[in-house]
Amino acid sequence: MLKPHTQMWTHLSRLHKEFPAWIATGFSDASGLRAEKAQLQNASPSDQLSGQAEDVIAPVSEQQSSTVAEQPESETDANSFAQKLQIPILNDCPNSQNRQCLQDRGQFLARQERWSELSNLIRAADKKQSRTGGGLPEADLLAYGARSDVVNAVEHALQERSTKAGLSNMGTTRGKTARQRSGENPVLIDGVMALETLRRDHPKDIYLTAIVAQAHIDIAWTWRAAAAEALPSQTQQEAQLRRSNAHFERAAALLTPLKDQSRDSAFLSAAQCALFAGQSADTMDVADAYGALIDKAPDNPRPMRALGAQMLPRANGSYAALELEARRTAARTQDQWGAGGYAWVYFDAMAIDEQACARVDRKFFLDGLQDILCTDPSQEMINLLAAYCAVTLPNTLGSSAAANLNRIEISKAARWLVRSHLRELHPLIWAHACEGFDNNARITSLRRFAAHGQAKALQCLTHIFRDEIESGHKISFTPEGFDLLPA
Repeated sequence: MLKPHTQMWTHLSRLHKEFPAWIATGFSDASGLRAEKAQLQNASPSDQLSGQAEDVIAPVSEQQSSTVAEQPESETDANSFAQKLQIPILNDCPNSQNRQCLQDRGQFLARQERWSELSNLIRAADKKQSRTGGGLPEADLLAYGARSDVVNAVEHALQERSTKAGLSNMGTTRGKTARQRSGENPVLIDGVMALETLRRDHPKDIYLTAIVAQAHIDIAWTWRAAAAEALPSQTQQEAQLRRSNAHFERAAALLTPLKDQSRDSAFLSAAQCALFAGQSADTMDVADAYGALIDKAPDNPRPMRALGAQMLPRANGSYAALELEARRTAARTQDQWGAGGYAWVYFDAMAIDEQACARVDRKFFLDGLQDILCTDPSQEMINLLAAYCAVTLPNTLGSSAAANLNRIEISKAARWLVRSHLRELHPLIWAHACEGFDNNARITSLRRFAAHGQAKALQCLTHIFRDEIESGHKISFTPEGFDLLPA
C-alpha cells in the first residue's frame, strides 16, 4: 500500500542491471513529460487522463523530504550510554522477518512473471483477511513486493539525476540525444509502462489492476518528494508536481471502475483510500471511506493513522472533523483497542500539526496508549509508543503554548512505558521516530540509520534512568524487567 505508516522501514533501491527482464525489455527512447503523458493516456482508450489536476496538499507531512541525518550524536556519547545500559538490541524482529518474506515472495513472482499465481495469492490473502503478527495485511505486503522493483527504480533514478544535475549542467551538450540533453532516465517511465502492458494483458484481473494503480501512487509520492527536497527552479518544481499529479490521476482512472468490488475487499478499499493523498475530496466522503476500511480490518492501526492525517485542514478535513473521527473510531474499534482508536487517529496528526496537538483530549489520548498496550503488549509496539513519546513529540515543540503543554505531558508517558514494559531495543523504530515517521525520508545506509536510532534510544533511556545512574548503578534489562547493577 501507500507509504504512509506501513512500517516498511526503507526502500532498498535496485540498480538497472538488477531489473527483471519484463521491465528491461520495454525500454525505449521516448522521454520527457510529453512522452510520459502520451504513454499514460494511450494505456487504455477508456482510461485516458482527464487533464491537469490542481496542485494537491500532502496529507501526511509538509516537511521536506531529505536524506536522513544518519550519524549518531557522537561515538563517544553512544559508547558512554551503552556502558550504563545493558539491553538486548534487535535490528530484526519476528514480525519484520514475516513482513520481509511476504514482500520478497511478491517480488519474486513479479520477476518470474508469474502474475496469475501472484494474483491468486493476493486474492486468497484478501478474502481470508490474513495478517502478520504485527497486524499488516498480507495482501498489501505481497502487492508491495510485486511493484517494488519499478517504484524503487524510479526513486533511484531521481536520486541519481539530482546528484548529477550540477555536473551535467557544466558539460557540453553537443552530440547528445534529446533524452541525454534533458537528463531523462528511461526508468522514470518504462518500468511503469511495463506494468501497464501487464494490465492490458490481464484486463479482468482486478488485483493486478490495483497493483498498477498502487505503483502510480507510489511514484507520484516520489515525484512530490523530489519537488520538495531539492532547490530547483520554480519551473522544475512545477514540472515535478505535474508529473506527480499525472500519476495520481492515472491511478484514479484505474481504480474508479473497481469501486463496487472494493466494498467487500480490504485490499481494494485501501487502494481507494490511498488516492485521497492526491485529490481534494469532501471531508465526509474521506471519513466514510476510511471508516469502511477500518471496519474491514479493525485490528490494523495504519488506516486509523492515515485517517487522522487526512482529517487535517491541510489535507481533506478540519480540526473539528479530526476530533469527531477520532471519537467515532474509538467507538467503532472499542472491542479491539478500547480507547486506542482515539490515540491512533491523533498519532501522526498531532505530531505534524500544532493545532491538532493543541486540541487533542490529552487524558483520552493517554488512556488510549494504555489500552493499545493491553491489546498488543509486544516489544515492537512498546518501542513504537516509547519512541513516539520520547523522541517524536519533543522534536516538534513549537510556538503554541497549548500544543507544547500537551506534548510535554504526553511525552512523560515514555517514562512508564520504558520502566514498566521495555525489555529490548528496536533501533530502526527509534530512527524513524527521529524523522517523525516520515516515510519520504531517504535512507542511504540502513546500518548508519539504525546506529543513529540506537544512539538516540540509549540517550533517552539514560535520561529516564538518570537518578539510578547518578547514584552509581548500571541498568540491566531482563525479560522480567530492569535490574540495578553496581557500576
